[in-house]
Amino acid sequence: MMVRTFFKLSLAICFSLSTLMTSAVFAQGEAPKYEINDGKVDKGTFNGWRRFHSTCHACHGQDALGSSFAPNLTDSMKTMKYEMFLETVTYGRQVKNAAGADQAMPAFGKDPNIMKYIDDLYRFLTARANGDLPAGRPKK
Repeated sequence: MMVRTFFKLSLAICFSLSTLMTSAVFAQGEAPKYEINDGKVDKGTFNGWRRFHSTCHACHGQDALGSSFAPNLTDSMKTMKYEMFLETVTYGRQVKNAAGADQAMPAFGKDPNIMKYIDDLYRFLTARANGDLPAGRPKK
């Protein structure tokens, strides 16, 4: 009985610490910047395009323009802060769309193919949202 209580207490402490550390990272994170020179994107932005089209485009549509499954990210990213982007991709989100139907963004916090390159995804999506990166494969 005492071992079980200790185990539960240890899990609660670990969860609390990881939540606090994650929140601190989100609150202190500086938004990554993209670079486009002569129509060519930096390595990170190009990698973000690759990662987006390997996972995210299935729901968010070609070039992040949205679909019947998920919203147009070129609109969402115009107002979404970096911290909210990190939180949404990491933990997922459930909302009602304009038609009143439930939509769920899955959590990718344990997916190394997303989390390792999350800043690159942010670079790509903000470049698209700002109109600095046209649709299609970017030049690198």
